[in-house]
Amino acid sequence: MIVLKITNASEFMATKVGKFLESLTSDGFDNATVEDILIRKLIENLQEQGLKGEVAAVNGLDLNARELVLGERLQVRRQQTF
Repeated sequence: MIVLKITNASEFMATKVGKFLESLTSDGFDNATVEDILIRKLIENLQEQGLKGEVAAVNGLDLNARELVLGERLQVRRQQTF
């Protein structure tokens, strides 16, 4: 299993939509948008290589140094089989 944590979602969104529009959105929206873009591209690339599996965006899970930290409410925000 692979865990991927995006740490610069706001900066990424600022480069894509501009600083002004990025300042109007919340960090949670930025993270979800970047995760959705990443999932779509990741699935495209993995399918091109002939791999099959599942990808999920999960709320309530954090990667801190070498530990996975579970929040009070673990929820799958998006899941896709490819």
